[in-house]
Amino acid sequence: MTEMLSSLMPEGLSAAIGLALVALSFFTSLMTAAFGIGGGIALLSVMALLLPAPAIIPVHGVVQLGSNGGRCLMLREHVLSHTLLPFAAGGAVGALAGGAVAVALPAAAIQAGVGGFVLWSLYLPMPSFGRLAMPMGGLVSSALTMFFGGTGPFVASLVKLMKPSRQEQVATHAALMTIQHGLKVVVFGLFGFAFGSYAPLVVAMIAAGFAGTLAGGRILMKIEDRTFHFAFTAILTVLALRLVWSGVTGLTGEG
Repeated sequence: MTEMLSSLMPEGLSAAIGLALVALSFFTSLMTAAFGIGGGIALLSVMALLLPAPAIIPVHGVVQLGSNGGRCLMLREHVLSHTLLPFAAGGAVGALAGGAVAVALPAAAIQAGVGGFVLWSLYLPMPSFGRLAMPMGGLVSSALTMFFGGTGPFVASLVKLMKPSRQEQVATHAALMTIQHGLKVVVFGLFGFAFGSYAPLVVAMIAAGFAGTLAGGRILMKIEDRTFHFAFTAILTVLALRLVWSGVTGLTGEG
């Protein structure tokens, strides 16, 4: 059994690592479906420890495309549909550009900046971005995700500006992240990343993620709005502080 599983893994990855990633995909999808945020960055953090560096962002993108797509499908009636086309238009430009401007910045500076934006959106008055909020959000987040990966909190904070219900928050965030990860996968494919060797692992992780989404969706439907928004804000705050800390320690050479 172990030998069969090992034969399905990309070169250099053991069956144990594959099983750990599949289990993690279930639990992180459950977390995001129930509380709207957190699973993507948690998954990325562990994948960064287990996968070869060139594969981390592309493979994470495919898995998150499946996870968010399933969540979007499950909650499709709650998606704020007017956000989709503007976000996609900006996202296409950002993904194709690949962060041409932002890549000149140290990754640590980008981490700190994203974390700071999320904290600002949660606790300070935000300016009215008007009709530019979604296209600009799509452009910036899609450019950043090509080399940084974890832009879920950034997109979640954009959705939160519209003061959605708990179902609208989770559903719209899932729809926008599906668009973003879809664009990312296409662009990485155009740039020549070979997804084929990771196909069995990715399929298993997407299936486990969908099961986690179904389980988390049941929690979402039962939880009260007040409890959801408290948990959502708390999780988003922790993730943002982690980003700021990682960025600051990276810039100062500590940690």
